Amino acid sequence: MATDAYDHAAICELLGAWALRALPPAEEHTVPEHLATCAQCAAEAERLRETVRLLDGPGQAPDPAPPTAGDDTLARVLAARPAVPRTAPHAEPYAAAVAALQALIAEFDADVWRTPVVHDWTVQDTIAHLIAADEHLAVHLGLPANEPPPGPATPGGTGWRTAWATRTHRVIAHERTRAPRDTVAVWRAQAAALLATPAAHDPETAALPVTVVGARLPVADHFLVRGFEAWIHADDIGRALGRTVPPPPAAHLWRLVRLAVRIVGLALGPAAETVALTVTDAGRSTEWILGAEGEPVCGELTMTAVDFCLLVGGRVAPHTVPMAARGDHAAVHAVLGKAARLAWL
Repeated sequence: MATDAYDHAAICELLGAWALRALPPAEEHTVPEHLATCAQCAAEAERLRETVRLLDGPGQAPDPAPPTAGDDTLARVLAARPAVPRTAPHAEPYAAAVAALQALIAEFDADVWRTPVVHDWTVQDTIAHLIAADEHLAVHLGLPANEPPPGPATPGGTGWRTAWATRTHRVIAHERTRAPRDTVAVWRAQAAALLATPAAHDPETAALPVTVVGARLPVADHFLVRGFEAWIHADDIGRALGRTVPPPPAAHLWRLVRLAVRIVGLALGPAAETVALTVTDAGRSTEWILGAEGEPVCGELTMTAVDFCLLVGGRVAPHTVPMAARGDHAAVHAVLGKAARLAWL
């Protein structure tokens, strides 16, 4: 790419978005190409990304230097990002995902809220779904339930999937009668209340198991599930609008991966054919053995951390997810199929 004055000035305007991994699709290759030939922009871009990294990492840098006057793009985007509240490590992925989603939707105009996203939900519906989904954990932690939308009560003994779907449908229907800003206000308030509970700050309290949406897990793991879902739906919204939503920071992403692997392993059970699952990300890789303990490995499966999470989140199909496989084809696809069927997001 040429590096004349016009191009240089145009790239400077994009450096903030590059640092936030939020470039428009048309510029995703333009900026890196320029950085490879321009030492001045490369140094500035790295400084901006380091600023973003510090701001994204709870507890890593309490008082990072503010952007300078030349960082107009970065300053505008960071100004819209709410501070990530400090929590215990198990709640950090949820806190960060909530902050990222708030930043994504902060400047939406009226037309954007009606954009179809996933299932039959619009952007507003997706935020309403998060209200209903977060509420299950909130109630278990002693927070008051949101005012019930109109409709008959769910009968006792109803299966969790039916109860979950019914509650989501009613909350979405109710929120469609309200302004999007009011829907966002309810979701933000509930998320803030969850992050203010003792369970979000005390690992011992968070170690207690509770049953939420059919899964009996420690409260700490339920916070990870909430972070996983908030990120997946932020990604849904970003894809619907043609905007790049970066994955969680590496430390958060690996917490989500470890939880997902554990749940997949439990779902497969001890009698399943033994498969070695390797998950990779940015030069790091970790292997888990799934299936029958002590039995020879009959298949090997390698995936990136993001692709594995998207599979478990129901956003890619087993036959289309990028992967490398060796050995017993049926055993490998049993793992892929089980992981995909876990999704209810």
